[in-house]
Amino acid sequence: MDGIRKAFAKAKSENRAALVTYTTAGYPTIAETPSILLAMEAGGADIIELGTPFTDPIADGPTIQGANTQALKNGCTTTNCLEIVKEARGKGLRAPVLLMGYYNPLLAYGEERMLQDSKKAGVNGFIMVDLPPEEAVRFRKHCTDYGLSYVPLIAPATSEKRMKLLCSIADSFIYVVSRMGVTGASAALSSGLPELLERVHKYSGGIPAAVGFGVSTREHFVEVGKVSEGVVIGSQIINTLKNGPAGEGAKAVEEYCYGITQRRNPQTSQTNGANGTSNGHGISTAANPHGDGSGWIANGHAEPPKDISTADPTKQPASESDPANGTVHVDAVTKGGDGPGLADQLEALNTDEKDPELMPSRFGQFGGQYVPESLMDCLAQLEQGFEDARNDSKFWEEFRSYYPYMSRPSSLHRADRLTEHVRKEIGAGKGANIYLKREDLNHTGSHKINNAIGQILLARRLGKTEIIAETGAGQHGVATATVCARFGMKCTVYMGAEDVRRQALNVFRMKLLGASVVAVDSGSRTLRDAVNEAMRKWVERLDTTHYIIGSAIGPHPFPTIVRTFQSVIGSETKEQMQSLTGRLPDAVVACVGGGSNAVGMFHPFSNDESVRLLGVEAGGDGVDTARHSATLTGGKPGVLHGVRTYILQNAEGQIDETHSVSAGLDYPGVGPELSNWKESNRAKFIAATDAEAFVGFRLLSQLEGIIPALETSHAIFGAVELAKTMSDKENIVINLSGRGDKDVQSVAEELPTIGPKIGWDLRF
Repeated sequence: MDGIRKAFAKAKSENRAALVTYTTAGYPTIAETPSILLAMEAGGADIIELGTPFTDPIADGPTIQGANTQALKNGCTTTNCLEIVKEARGKGLRAPVLLMGYYNPLLAYGEERMLQDSKKAGVNGFIMVDLPPEEAVRFRKHCTDYGLSYVPLIAPATSEKRMKLLCSIADSFIYVVSRMGVTGASAALSSGLPELLERVHKYSGGIPAAVGFGVSTREHFVEVGKVSEGVVIGSQIINTLKNGPAGEGAKAVEEYCYGITQRRNPQTSQTNGANGTSNGHGISTAANPHGDGSGWIANGHAEPPKDISTADPTKQPASESDPANGTVHVDAVTKGGDGPGLADQLEALNTDEKDPELMPSRFGQFGGQYVPESLMDCLAQLEQGFEDARNDSKFWEEFRSYYPYMSRPSSLHRADRLTEHVRKEIGAGKGANIYLKREDLNHTGSHKINNAIGQILLARRLGKTEIIAETGAGQHGVATATVCARFGMKCTVYMGAEDVRRQALNVFRMKLLGASVVAVDSGSRTLRDAVNEAMRKWVERLDTTHYIIGSAIGPHPFPTIVRTFQSVIGSETKEQMQSLTGRLPDAVVACVGGGSNAVGMFHPFSNDESVRLLGVEAGGDGVDTARHSATLTGGKPGVLHGVRTYILQNAEGQIDETHSVSAGLDYPGVGPELSNWKESNRAKFIAATDAEAFVGFRLLSQLEGIIPALETSHAIFGAVELAKTMSDKENIVINLSGRGDKDVQSVAEELPTIGPKIGWDLRF
């Protein structure tokens, strides 16, 4: 940290602000990055932030997100980041370097190991975008032990109390985030910036402050430097690299930085020197055997991807464009997000002193709030609003008043022919009675309506007027669009472009209901990317918008909110089984993607030790392959989308691509409460392959006359296998979470591949 302090002291002695520059490691190539660092210093940069790429940078805007994506495609790893710094040091780099990024790659690498290796490589400190306050304090202490700096982030709305805390843990400088009113080179500063800096200086004890985000010109640099000790520039450097001639990025960056500072450090100038050639150190960029996020494995048996059109479908019906409905119409397509990034998100921070914890934010080691500080105030408001609602009998009276609209209570009955099928196969005395909890008969065709009704009532209570949501299989999107139509709220649903193709019917249903559907054409183009984009968009209008998250995932209090509204499933099951059989079931079974239907069924039974809890995940091609979505079976603890939970990740902490025949189960994370039940052995989790899910789909369709959702089909297969191990006096309940109308086309597409594996041929 001494190097950072000296850099600020030198700038102060020269009566100027220090320039802090940012670039993403591995962009545009790994080999060029050391020379880009040298070029920044040569152009006058005093301190350098080196971004460590992450697959899911939810706090960043499109420019830096794109750089992350390209760096990962180039094979950039945490080790590469450290090697880049080491190589640049070997070539003469003197400027302090901070690693800036997200917690999960650091967690995967190992904190202690990262600190040791960073020190050896010549790193001076860290900026962590999504580290919660309590962990930031702990991590800062470890950094101090190694002589490394931890730089906190402060935003315009940071409360006095929190500002004191953040300033107190700053040891080299404070990163002050400010939105610039940029309309051109002569744009004025954010009007509140001088006042914000005055507050920071009040508590900083002489620690310098560097202002970032929105700064892109010499005029900005000079103006900001009048009220702060440092100025940060990031996105414009990435743009400079993007727009510059191939192989000449370092030169372009040096000239850009010189244009900002009007000073050079000739000893490291890249103008007449190296331009980013290989370092010769033999840096390994080998992909992880289980995939490094480089893309989906092509499915040669599936139909070609459908085109996605934003054109008015009434002007060109699908039957005209393609008799097979080859064009799916959506309202917009996003290639990875536009609009505000971290600057605008942090601006929403309000960290006034909170009451004592209203409800547990963690389930054992899992849960928490690993989010940019912009969301802290909104999450605190949501937690308080939900706490008030759940303790208000009138709220629950209103919730129950919509039971007729929702088709609650949902029915429960014995699946006679499925039960007899199991007994015929297994023999006398074996084969549990199988009961079906019919959430597929709910309005909109799944359990998702329970949470959608509850959250829109909560949103109205909080004074919100707009709703956004994410969806995978489309069932949550349809449920959200439905309640928005019922309550007259604007609705925008984000859906992965691949899921738009697979679930064209549900896309049209959402649009029929008046919702806008935005296809997310980045990453894997599935549910995970829809969550990323919905979270980014939420922060743009936090004052008017509520995010109805569809599964028991995300930062606290979302997992608890979703579980609370979905627990109606398990509570009704308890009462109904007592009425039908005079006792509790011996086991309850649910499919597991993010976990909303599973946690809803399991939670009311969580303290009933006699009831076995079985979750069935999407095994895809098998958990011994890279093509599955079995998070609890094949994953490990990490941080994704604001929560610590089990996730599918490679050795570098990058999120793995997933696969499932079901669009609703291909999420690489899971609810934190389910993760805790796995750790405590309260629940057991297994995986059913695509072929096994088709077995479940066929069994229920042909034995009970019920076409289940492909998600639910996983649970059916798991329940049948469990029933074979139990006596004929025992009872199992399957949470039949959704109906399969939406999946019939997908089943037809996959049958030529999967059908022969299970002896199922529907050809005429």
